[in-house]
Amino acid sequence: MRTATLLVVCALVLSAAVPAAAVGSETATPAATEANATQTESTTVTILSYNDVQTAMAQNGSVPRLATLLEQRRAAHDNPTFTFGAGDEVSPHSMSPISQWRTPVKVLNEMQPDAEVVGNHDLDYGFGAVSNYSNASEFPWLLANVVDSETGETVPGTEPYEVFEKGGVKVGVVGLVDEKIKSKTAVDFQKQGYELRDYSEVGSEYATMLKEEKNVDVVVTLGHFGVPVAKEFANSTENVDVVLVGDDEIAYEPKATDGVVISEAAGRAAYLSELNLTVENGEVTKWNGRLVETDENVTKDSEVSNIIADARSEQLSRVAGKTTTELDARFSSNYHDETALGNLITDAFRWQTDADVAITNAGGIRSNAQYGPGNLTAGDVYNVLPFNNHLVTVELTGSELEALLQSQVVTLESETGQQYGAEAQLQVSGVTYEWLGHERASDQIRSLYVNGDPVDPDATYTVTVNSYMAGWDGSVLENATRTGVDYTMYGEVVYDYVADQGTVSPTDANRIRRIDYETDAGGVELDGEGSVTVTFEKPTAANNTVVNSRSFHALNSENERVNATSASVEDGTVSVTFEDGALRTLAESGDVEVYGNYVVDRPERPYFENSVVNAEVDASLVEQSTTTQSTTESTTTTENTTNATTEDESGGDTPGFGVGVALAAVLGAALVAVRRA
Repeated sequence: MRTATLLVVCALVLSAAVPAAAVGSETATPAATEANATQTESTTVTILSYNDVQTAMAQNGSVPRLATLLEQRRAAHDNPTFTFGAGDEVSPHSMSPISQWRTPVKVLNEMQPDAEVVGNHDLDYGFGAVSNYSNASEFPWLLANVVDSETGETVPGTEPYEVFEKGGVKVGVVGLVDEKIKSKTAVDFQKQGYELRDYSEVGSEYATMLKEEKNVDVVVTLGHFGVPVAKEFANSTENVDVVLVGDDEIAYEPKATDGVVISEAAGRAAYLSELNLTVENGEVTKWNGRLVETDENVTKDSEVSNIIADARSEQLSRVAGKTTTELDARFSSNYHDETALGNLITDAFRWQTDADVAITNAGGIRSNAQYGPGNLTAGDVYNVLPFNNHLVTVELTGSELEALLQSQVVTLESETGQQYGAEAQLQVSGVTYEWLGHERASDQIRSLYVNGDPVDPDATYTVTVNSYMAGWDGSVLENATRTGVDYTMYGEVVYDYVADQGTVSPTDANRIRRIDYETDAGGVELDGEGSVTVTFEKPTAANNTVVNSRSFHALNSENERVNATSASVEDGTVSVTFEDGALRTLAESGDVEVYGNYVVDRPERPYFENSVVNAEVDASLVEQSTTTQSTTESTTTTENTTNATTEDESGGDTPGFGVGVALAAVLGAALVAVRRA
């Protein structure tokens, strides 16, 4: 147990006084006693919370267990107990395209929270829907710092704060979001007439008002803005005791920052946060807390389970088709590199619109689960793509397409990269490209091809994206010429694509290729006879580099593959050998890249374990005999296969960029660009 005088953690108004238009309401339970301005006896207050339930709302798994756990933990305490949600509860989920917010609200009413904050995904249906689901809810929705630009009133259906009284203890609760909400929603705040006010200012003013005017004992902020922002908030505000966090979806056990207790219960009903506060004379003097896992040892609440099962029974049980490969919807996979699922989704987009290229953002692929091999149902598809997004096709020049791809690269050295690793953050169809996830490079996108041909910077290409991406502020998409808008929901597009195909077998097709190091291997002649060896500098001055010959392979711009027969390192030179005929056949179809892996002797990275080296080779195709040509055709093994670079990472050096790299164990991912003469 840790003693702390908890300060204030609310935030968000622009004026010094609490706006008259943003007046909250006080709510007391039937068991509440007289208002308690000067409590003299020690009382324990328990606060239970969850956040970012999202896709789990339509899955008959963790949510019914969370409902049971809530009931159990409430029953375990004789003291005043409060329950709060930290946002993103009514969306997204697999029934969003069908029933929108209705099923989640039915579930929440069974769970009986005291209050919820409106998160970014709770605006997925627009500002107008907030009052609809608020009216259907048996609890208030809070949002203090998003207000009407002219009147200063909060969004219809919300209050800025609420005061709850149980067992003689008053708890004041404020709902806050930060500026990220504008980029994480499909609504245009300015066009809708809403203003986002500073969460720190607004939160502090409401917290002070609640303490001084409403005589609350505990001030709780429901902050849908992530743990790092919550810490900044705790350091800059007064009169806040607790911040219950949503948005970044991490399991953050209760900890105090500058006297303010911060907690986040991951997401998708994986945990319940439980805080116990000791209140004396209107102040929190002690606290303890924990996260309780909603694992399979917790039985399902029958009422909640029935609500979800009934909603799923007819619409979501429909079988679209079958997948012979596993589809990975995990965030970590789709943010960092190409996935078979990402290829399936973007191929479906192009199937629908006949565009040259299709791109979707990794963050739009939800559920954080894996599917197949086996049947794919409507529930599976809508769980992965639960938003009401449709398809927008625009015209982009080759240079604009490159800029769009580069805008989503997260470098390893950036703040996000240090937390999650280097990321490409996109899934694509019709385009192949290399990306270098390091800040030392001004141009992160290399070797860009559209449907097998090198991109023409001045040519115009049709590019299909989801409607959320089409509105990205400041991107090349924002003002791009639109050639078509398909209002079919993008989840339905993928469902129809799978139904049309019957059986799908998507793979990682090497469309997105990560590199960490570039060098030059000079030129080679390919005559189709015997073998050919390409050589280049190893990506470090260290002498302990070990080459794994099995990791080296060549890919052309059509994503066909040939494996190297051997690879070695001697005196600082890497030598990679191929069958001449096989490499020649690959080169005849387009530019060729050769990949392997190497390990960097530096601190552990968040995602990729190995680095990728790139050596460009100029290939000359010389005349070959009829006999040789026949032999070449019989020995060439070109195939689409999983890109070895999807399993690698981290920070080699690139000559010309001037960054040294210490290597440890395995050299691989050598990327050799073979250019046709």
